[in-house]
Amino acid sequence: MGWRGILGFDYGVVQAPLGPDISGPELVAAVANAGAIGLLRAPDWEAPEYLRELIRKTRALTDKPFGVGIVLAFPHKENVMVVLEEKVALLQVYWGEYPKELVSEAHVAGVKVIQQVGYFEEAKKAKYAGVDAIIVQGHEAGGHVIGQSGLVSLLPRVVDLVSDCDILVIAAGGIVDARGYAAALTLGAHGVCLGTRFLATVESFAHPHYKQKLLEYEDTEYTNLFGRSRWPGAPHRVLQTPFFIEWRHLPDHENEEHQPVIGHSVIHGVPKEIRRFAGTVPNATTTGNLDCMVMYAGEGVGLIKEILPAGEVVKKLVEEAQDIIHSAEGFS
Repeated sequence: MGWRGILGFDYGVVQAPLGPDISGPELVAAVANAGAIGLLRAPDWEAPEYLRELIRKTRALTDKPFGVGIVLAFPHKENVMVVLEEKVALLQVYWGEYPKELVSEAHVAGVKVIQQVGYFEEAKKAKYAGVDAIIVQGHEAGGHVIGQSGLVSLLPRVVDLVSDCDILVIAAGGIVDARGYAAALTLGAHGVCLGTRFLATVESFAHPHYKQKLLEYEDTEYTNLFGRSRWPGAPHRVLQTPFFIEWRHLPDHENEEHQPVIGHSVIHGVPKEIRRFAGTVPNATTTGNLDCMVMYAGEGVGLIKEILPAGEVVKKLVEEAQDIIHSAEGFS
């Protein structure tokens, strides 16, 4: 079962690479120190020396392995090379294909590759590329979601697809507690990847106001309202805040480019203006009208009732999932 460890880690719990910089060294190290898989989020632009600094800051906080998540839709070649040069334990890639030649290059460097997919066809390509694990992202997930299939239907298909090889399968999308963890294991997953639950932790770099809204709002919606100019064709799941409800039917031809500036932030060390309808969530440095900014969240957000230390999230997931599985076995 997933709590027995995967990919050289103690447990089959993965903390998603939360963007743009929400999963920084503090969160990743806390997850790693608890025995789970923490993933830094690389910048969405080439910043090799900055990424190297992030990796080394994380290593100063933990002697455990961890990984780096990179979105392939943005410039990334130099960032990938830093991950391989630093021999980080894991490279997680998403929103694009990671060719077989590059997987082989990572393996030569001693780096394992996890590809996140939202379609069955993507999973077939990842299998051919020889990745070490596939994260199956269901439509229920928060943030940018590439697929249309629900986790319950897509996950078993991918499990069957790789049943003849050593590729591990990790479930993602709407999972926030041990019940979701246990359900994913029952469907054949080796582990689970959680985003929203780790967003709502003490160590996440999300703005406290954003974290509070995760406790207050229970409903989400799949939309293309935010960030249309910067990342076109990239729908996402967000909290149904009053701002979102007011503007959810914005005409498709409009975007954030000519909208008023509603705030400022420092993202991966770079000062940024935040315009209305931008796809940038408020991090801890953000100032301005936070209620009018995007707030990504998965469908399981209504089950999150408190902000916890990340290590406690891992501990509860593992222990309670064990109890659920053992109780089920007792009835069989």
